[in-house]
Amino acid sequence: MTNNIYDQISITVDGKGPHKYRKGISLEEIITSCEIKDRPLVVAALVDNELRELNFIVNKDAKVELIDITSAIGTRIYQRSLSFIFIRACMELFPGSKIFIEHSLSKGLYSKIEYTRDITPRDVGKISERMREIIDEDVKFIKERVPLDEAQKIFQEYEQIGKVNLLKYRIKEYVNIYQCGWLKNYFYGYMVPSTGYIKEYKLQYYGKGVILQYPRAEDGGEIPKFEEHPKIFKVFREAEEWGKILEIGYVADLNDMIVNSKESEFIRIAEALHEKKIAKLADSIKAEVDKRRVILIAGPSSSGKTTFAQRLMIQLRVNGIRPVAISLDDYFVNRKDTPLDENGEYDFESLYAIDLGLFNSDLRRILQGEEVEIPNFNFRKGIREYNGHKIQIDSNQPIILEGIHALNDELTSAIPNEEKYKIYISPITQLNIDEQNRIPTTDAR
Repeated sequence: MTNNIYDQISITVDGKGPHKYRKGISLEEIITSCEIKDRPLVVAALVDNELRELNFIVNKDAKVELIDITSAIGTRIYQRSLSFIFIRACMELFPGSKIFIEHSLSKGLYSKIEYTRDITPRDVGKISERMREIIDEDVKFIKERVPLDEAQKIFQEYEQIGKVNLLKYRIKEYVNIYQCGWLKNYFYGYMVPSTGYIKEYKLQYYGKGVILQYPRAEDGGEIPKFEEHPKIFKVFREAEEWGKILEIGYVADLNDMIVNSKESEFIRIAEALHEKKIAKLADSIKAEVDKRRVILIAGPSSSGKTTFAQRLMIQLRVNGIRPVAISLDDYFVNRKDTPLDENGEYDFESLYAIDLGLFNSDLRRILQGEEVEIPNFNFRKGIREYNGHKIQIDSNQPIILEGIHALNDELTSAIPNEEKYKIYISPITQLNIDEQNRIPTTDAR
C-alpha cells in the first residue's frame, strides 16, 4: 500500500473491492495481500478479461478474476510447469536423453525417454526425487524474449528438431521462451512463477515410459487414482504407426507437406486408412450378426459418431448386411418431463432425458421381428409424435444406435449383453505440436 494517492490504483478481486494498491504491483503480490484461504492453488488471473501470468504488473485500475487449478485453463498452466520440471530432471539424470511428451493416458501425460538403455521403475523413482528437489529449490520460471534465430539455435542444441522446424514458420521475428535453472524451453502457453507452486504430482512407470499425473479440473483439483487403460494405450500406439505411414509426426511436418503441395495425397492416405479400419469392423460384425444384432456406438461430444455410423452402414452394405439406424433423439421424453441440471436448465444430455421404458420395449419387439411404429420427436413443440413411421427387420439385420450414452447398459437394459456389439470412438491425435507439446484430444474434437 502507499499513501501517495497518485501512485494508487483500484483493483477488484473476484468481485470484492475495489481495494487500493500501489501502481506497479504484481498479481502474485495482490493474491498474497488478499490472504486467500481454503481455495485451490491459484496459477493465473484474468485482468480485465485478458489472461495474465501471476508475475504480471498491474499499473492501472482493473478487475481481476483469479484462475485456479480447478479450471481447464489453470490445469493446463500447472501441467506445462510440471512438464518443464519433469524434462529438466530427466535431462539431468540421463545426460544426452531425449524426452517426448506424447499424449494423455489414464488421466495423465504419457512420456517416453530415449536413452542408451530402457528406463526402469527404479529410474522413475529417481526422476520423482529429483523433481521434488527442483520444486523445493523454488526456481523461478524466467520468461525471455529472444530473436527467432537464437531460439532455433537453442533447440537445435537440445536436438528438438520438431521445435526448430516449426519455428521456421513463425512470422514474428521474436519468440518468448522460458528458463528454469540451466534449461530453456518453449511451451506455447503461460507458466506459474516458480517451481515451488508445483506441490502435487505422481509418476507412474507404464509401457516402457512414464505417466505424469497432476491435479485435474474434472477431479476438483485432485490427482485421480491411477487406472490402467491397455486398450487406449494400444490405440495410441496404432495412431503413432499411422503417423509414420503418413510421414507426419509434428505440426511442422504437416506444414512442409502443404508447402510442397502434397496435402491431397496425405488426405487420401488418411481416408484410406480410416476406411480400412471401418471395413475390418464391418467384417467382424458380419461374423457375429446372428448373435450380436445391436450395434452401439458411443464417444465424446463432437467425436464424429454420426459420420462414423453412416460409414459403417456403407461397409456393412458391402458385406451384404442391411443395417437399420434408430435415432435416440426420437425417444426423448416430452420437454416438460426433461430432467433439470444443477442450474435449473433442461439437461438434454442426461440418460433420463430418454424414455428408457418405451425405447427398450420397442427395441425388444423390433428384434423379435414385430412391426413397430417409431415415434418422431417434434423439437419445435417439445413432444413425441407418431406419424406412421414403422420398422420391421429380418433376423440377419442389425440395429445401429449412436449417442453419448450408447455404451451405458441401462440404455439397453432389455437386451442381453452378449447380443450387443459395442464400439467407442474418439479422435486420437498422433500429430503433436513438437516433441514436448501435444495437441489435446479435446482440442482436436
